[in-house]
Amino acid sequence: MTARLPHLAAALVALGLVASAFLPREASWLAALAVVIVLGVPHGALDGAIAAPLLRPRYGRAWFGVFAIPYLGLSALVLLAWKLAPLAALAGFLALSVLHFGEEDAGPGRPFEALVRGGLPIALPALLRPQETAEIFAAVARVPMPSLPAWWTAASWLWLALAAAWLLTRHARPALRAELVVLATAFWLLPPLTAFTLYFVGLHGPRHMRALVRDSTKAPGIDTMGRAVRGSLPVFALTLLIGAGLWPLYASGPPDAASDLLTLTLRMLSALTVPHVLLDRLAGRQHGRP
Repeated sequence: MTARLPHLAAALVALGLVASAFLPREASWLAALAVVIVLGVPHGALDGAIAAPLLRPRYGRAWFGVFAIPYLGLSALVLLAWKLAPLAALAGFLALSVLHFGEEDAGPGRPFEALVRGGLPIALPALLRPQETAEIFAAVARVPMPSLPAWWTAASWLWLALAAAWLLTRHARPALRAELVVLATAFWLLPPLTAFTLYFVGLHGPRHMRALVRDSTKAPGIDTMGRAVRGSLPVFALTLLIGAGLWPLYASGPPDAASDLLTLTLRMLSALTVPHVLLDRLAGRQHGRP
């Protein structure tokens, strides 16, 4: 019975998210963001466990400062980019998300599969629910966005053509086809933020943590999912404190609390994703992976 508890909890979270899609927009956003923060952010909080074996042999006890200062500095630069050039930051965030999601889902050496899988949670909302997607990213970028930028729409149609060609010319694994169908159905039936949350906390985050558990060199101390969860807690708590400290810069009042939390959460996700991806690349090279 105990072994089934995580699966039961995951099912309840998924059902709760689906149910929240029928709430008013602000409540639906708050529900999705709460799940992203509590269950999605911790997978990136294991970056310290990845950095330690890379830096500790050379820097000793000073390794954490060598890791944290540039990590947080780069994150701060991304937050500044959102302030100074929000549409450019949005384009960069989306492109990096496609790269990161695709590499995490497909694995190394599968560039077209990575493009298909990484592009799905970015392109399908633009194709299936463009107005709702524009509302979300108008709040994130804090610029008027009556419709999605033309470059996003064009890139999404291009992705659809490439994905269709890849699926028609490749013998994709049945499990992969089933996953793509389920995700496409979620993005078709559910609001974009709800569907993305299901993908982010149901697939992307757990895959990253399981990959670390299976890799005996990348994060040697993380060899079970339980240790992965416990190992993420200190940095996760620090991330929450940083978010709380930044909140006054984004809060505009109770009527817009959901929009403000959306702005802060997705901007922080983008700010943390940049050093997260760079660290993952460095660790891969260190251990002889592409």
